[in-house]
Amino acid sequence: MKSLFLLAALFGLTFSATAKPNVIYILADDLGYGDLSCYGQDKISTPNIDRLATEGLKFTAHYSGNTVCTPSRAVLMTGQHSGKVYVRGNLKGEIGAALDPEMTVLPEVFKAAGYATGLYGKWGLGPTHHTGADSPLTHGFDEFAAWKSQTIAHTYYPSTWVVNGEELPLDEGTYVHDLIMEKAMNFIESNAKSETPFFCYIPTAVPHAAMHAPAELHEKWRKKFPEFDGEIGKYGAGGEPCPDVVNPIAGFAAMMENLDNQVGEILDTLKELGIDGNTLVMFTSDNGAHKEGGHDPEFWNSSGNLRGHKRDMHEGGIRAPMLARWPGTIAPGTTTDLLSGFQDILPTVCELTGQPVPEQNDGISFVATLKGDPEAQKKHDYLYFEFWKGRDTYFSRAVRAGDWKAYQEGKKPLELYNLADDPYEINDLAATLPDEVTAMKQRMADAHTPLPTQK
Repeated sequence: MKSLFLLAALFGLTFSATAKPNVIYILADDLGYGDLSCYGQDKISTPNIDRLATEGLKFTAHYSGNTVCTPSRAVLMTGQHSGKVYVRGNLKGEIGAALDPEMTVLPEVFKAAGYATGLYGKWGLGPTHHTGADSPLTHGFDEFAAWKSQTIAHTYYPSTWVVNGEELPLDEGTYVHDLIMEKAMNFIESNAKSETPFFCYIPTAVPHAAMHAPAELHEKWRKKFPEFDGEIGKYGAGGEPCPDVVNPIAGFAAMMENLDNQVGEILDTLKELGIDGNTLVMFTSDNGAHKEGGHDPEFWNSSGNLRGHKRDMHEGGIRAPMLARWPGTIAPGTTTDLLSGFQDILPTVCELTGQPVPEQNDGISFVATLKGDPEAQKKHDYLYFEFWKGRDTYFSRAVRAGDWKAYQEGKKPLELYNLADDPYEINDLAATLPDEVTAMKQRMADAHTPLPTQK
């Protein structure tokens, strides 16, 4: 790992940014650790997203909140790890997914600091078309635009969308992702011009479920991958009827190119508006690569050779790409192997905005890492994960402690891996290291808090 502190000195960074930097947090949906070219993807290129790495900081040991959507986003919002957070699996109809109104969650921290707050994309924590505990407008967001529910977000051609709690019709054939991104751009521009600090949260559905992309880009990639024409990629579990994709391989490439272009537009706009040096942009994914809508993660090596995918607790299911760019504060082209996760975003934001850390928080601020001072960076003893299918059916759990990784599915024996020697979790060492297995089991027991409905 490069010395961030020495590189900061080399580039003459003074870390003199204002106490209230703008924050843009882009959350991809089911993007694998190997789906960006800066993380090794070689079939398609993501040059604009890669700018976040070449002009900023690349994390190599960052973890999503869970291995599926709803609990991962709950960890992000609350700062609680997945052994303590109130939801640990996707819930049918999102019933019970709403945030606790008694908690201070991520957008509320920004609001307390005087920020404008906007959410443009998949909420995943309850239906968005009414007020109440489900609504993002109840939990600190000033604006919201996107899908009515997580289930409908399986398609990019819904019949309606929701803007600030109101369900509105869409013309047939409207690619809603582009409308959502347009709203996000308007939010950024209007607040920059009014000199209002802002938090722009963009939980895009790309590249989840239906492999839908704008027609022109889809046709471009069909010409590059004609051998996959005729394959029908339905969008997966639930949602509204939508056009099938006749070439899901081309669809994935096209939707990624479209998103990459839009990230480039955001970065260019920040520079044009004169707020580039006062805006922290982060990009990550809510869990590992999926197998829905005809998507083929093996073809794309979406997990970057890591074992597993979405819905399991191996590295391919929970390790996420994470990039951070903040010109003048983050040294360009740097890398960190800091062990970090979604629960760390909340305390990081609290430090950046000068707000107290909510009592429920389990995370650690990584502002010191952003500022190139690893010696001042606090560290986790371990990260713990658990996944339930719904609310009542336990499935798997995992611990990452230093180079060690423990994994257990159901009541099967615990598996143990040394990721420094075995990053792909091939050689289970549990039988030969009983003391380390005991230590990992104790960490799991310490980290787990049962939910009332769980045993």
